[in-house]
Amino acid sequence: MEISLWTPLLVSGIAFVFSMLGMGGSQLFVPLLFWMGMDFKTEAISLGLLLNILSSSSAAFTYGRKRLIEWRVGVPFAVASVCLAPVGAWLSTSLPTGPLIGIFAGFTALAAILMLLGWRPKHKALTARGHLSLGIGGGAVLGFLAGLIGRGGGSYVVPMLFIAGLSAKAAAATSMFIITFSAGSSFLSHIALAASPDWGIWAPCLVGVLIGSQCGSRLMAAKIHSHGIRIGFALVLLAIASVLIVKDIILV
Repeated sequence: MEISLWTPLLVSGIAFVFSMLGMGGSQLFVPLLFWMGMDFKTEAISLGLLLNILSSSSAAFTYGRKRLIEWRVGVPFAVASVCLAPVGAWLSTSLPTGPLIGIFAGFTALAAILMLLGWRPKHKALTARGHLSLGIGGGAVLGFLAGLIGRGGGSYVVPMLFIAGLSAKAAAATSMFIITFSAGSSFLSHIALAASPDWGIWAPCLVGVLIGSQCGSRLMAAKIHSHGIRIGFALVLLAIASVLIVKDIILV
């Protein structure tokens, strides 16, 4: 498969936007690579996850320096997600592509609706035990789903943290730390099943993602408010879910 000259610019733009929203970008990287002609399970997922890892880790470094990450939730979330990602990746090899894309789109749409509505249950601020329970339980679910459908999980983490009481800005920043680990574990599980990496395609995309994520995370930390992050997050996810459902499920 040949890469177009504008592809690194495209993935850089995706990383720029998604790093501000608390997502590594695999929500769009994976379907984009699939639509470009890569096999969904053996190529698109692996490269999409690697781009996700670089984008999220780069942004998390910026947010950590700005003290925007909620570590009490982030650390147990990350540990639990790493443990469960291989289980989801193993299961994905026995499922056909169609249902995987359907799951991918369904969870994307659900996360978007929750954020757009701004819904939160009525509860008091989380205790230390609450932070730990949220981290372990949420991380286990995240890791399994990330491994199953090849996503870092930012579209699940941000709504979950927002509903639990974090501001949209803190939820997005903490999400970037968490999904670095969930995507990393999922990537290691998938790369053994993937086709041999074509570095003529992979390397320019990685450079573009690094530049985009650094620019986006610095802009978010300095300029963007929580309300704008929440609305932007929801609209981007709804657009992605709609395209996936129409193009790869309804019109197949």
